[in-house]
Amino acid sequence: MDAFPAFIPLHGATVVIAGSGEAAEAKARLFESSPATVVRIEGPAALIAGAYAGATLAFIATDDDIFAQAAAQAARAAGAWVNVVDRLALCDFTTPSVIDRGEVVAAIGTGGASPMLAAMLRNDIEQRVPEGAGRVAALFRKHQDEVRKALPDLPARRAFLREALAGPAAQAAQAGDMEAATRLFLEGLAKGPMAQGKVQFVAGRGPADLLTLRASRALAAADVLVADTDADPDILSLARRDAERLAPDAATPDRLIALAASGLRVVRVICGPPSDADLQALAAAGAATEVLSAAPDR
Repeated sequence: MDAFPAFIPLHGATVVIAGSGEAAEAKARLFESSPATVVRIEGPAALIAGAYAGATLAFIATDDDIFAQAAAQAARAAGAWVNVVDRLALCDFTTPSVIDRGEVVAAIGTGGASPMLAAMLRNDIEQRVPEGAGRVAALFRKHQDEVRKALPDLPARRAFLREALAGPAAQAAQAGDMEAATRLFLEGLAKGPMAQGKVQFVAGRGPADLLTLRASRALAAADVLVADTDADPDILSLARRDAERLAPDAATPDRLIALAASGLRVVRVICGPPSDADLQALAAAGAATEVLSAAPDR
């Protein structure tokens, strides 16, 4: 990862756009639906640090190299993070290609190397992000404190949220009926998580592009990851970064059963066929188990 992606809250933020022309207008359009205060400046005013006072971000759009350097210096002196259009060396950050769904924002960046590639990838991904995704996120944000209070145990909370994302409350929010979404969400919260955890076995020899879509999704949703030491790193990279890692020798059948019983999704990445003894123990305990793809013998 050559650059770390981060999201900057825009509520109460000030964004300064210095310069004129289509490049400046394009930056201004990025913030049309945001809660940020956008300040436009041109000419000599852009060279004064005071013009950027209180700004979180500053965008500078100009064809004049000397003006760009002086404006960037002034904005940086005021404490703003600076982006100078088409001058990567003067930038504190690059502008990604953005998918805007309100509370749900996706960004694709290439570190300034190829904005056209980022735009192309955005178009591909944008079709998969439903218009109502932001309303679902807003619903979850609204009741975040209530969920934490009702479900202080992290595994139980994750299990409930996973169910809610695929349940009727999220569907109502997607459709724009926020009143019904709130009612259904609170009803579900009162009941608590209903789904049982699961243990899923995924072939780990690689290559990663041979994994089924179902196996890839299992890795992305894993709460706990247990991987053989010779598992393909590209496969492991598909797992959630915040998933708990458990060493193979600690992943006894009893431990896997306990994790599943607590509502967690456990993905066991194996470089051979799953152990018959493990499968039998899991089945005897009633733990939901799925072999998504078994690694072939080589």
